[in-house]
Amino acid sequence: MGHQVWIKRAVMLALVVTVSACAGRNRQISVEDSTSPQQIIAMANAEVERSKFARAGDLYLEVERLYPYTVEAEFAVIQAAKAYQAGKKRLESRAAAQRYIDFYPAGEFAALAHYLVALSYYDQIVDVGRDQENTFQALQALRIVLERFPNSEYAALAAPKFTTALNQLAGKEMEVGRYYLKRGQFPAAIGRFEVVVNEYGETPHRPEAYHRLVEAYLSLGLRAEAARAGARLAAQYPDSSWNGAAQSLLATGR
Repeated sequence: MGHQVWIKRAVMLALVVTVSACAGRNRQISVEDSTSPQQIIAMANAEVERSKFARAGDLYLEVERLYPYTVEAEFAVIQAAKAYQAGKKRLESRAAAQRYIDFYPAGEFAALAHYLVALSYYDQIVDVGRDQENTFQALQALRIVLERFPNSEYAALAAPKFTTALNQLAGKEMEVGRYYLKRGQFPAAIGRFEVVVNEYGETPHRPEAYHRLVEAYLSLGLRAEAARAGARLAAQYPDSSWNGAAQSLLATGR
């Protein structure tokens, strides 16, 4: 009987130890209504140091909940956006950054907030064979950073990303244009290639777009339009292999 009691006590002790250990691992830092904003920010900063970015973001937002429209709240909201971004919580980062923009449009961290919105989209850009909605949204958000905050450090960070996003969208137009061209849908193909040369500026896809315009116009028997596209290609990219190919097409008429 005593032996059985000892076993039961040992089992209960093991369960208590296990539960206590799990509770320690899953312990959440408690924020009371009386906790000062400085204390909450210190807690959040500690979570950042531990790379617990999602938890840090949640804590930063507690400052705004408890102390709205304060200097500490403004600081905490942008810190939340940064923490979520570091933790790859892109939707949460975008929401916090957008909240900053909505409540503090002329605030000290407005440029950073717009950049974080752009980054939340940019980090989700996929290859040209897939939908480019995130690329388009990134481009628009990056444009805001470049145009509204041209002298900020975030404009310098946004510039190469803007170029990458622009090239990505131009690449998507080229892919669709080539699809139409291959299937003999020449007007649709021309529309795509015209977008690349007229709306996307200087991208690596532009010489090919001119060449494809020559090809498409010749396929429709529109030699004058083909010649104009070829002339623009020759003037802007005389050393491009696409120029040589386009001039050969124009010389043979096919």
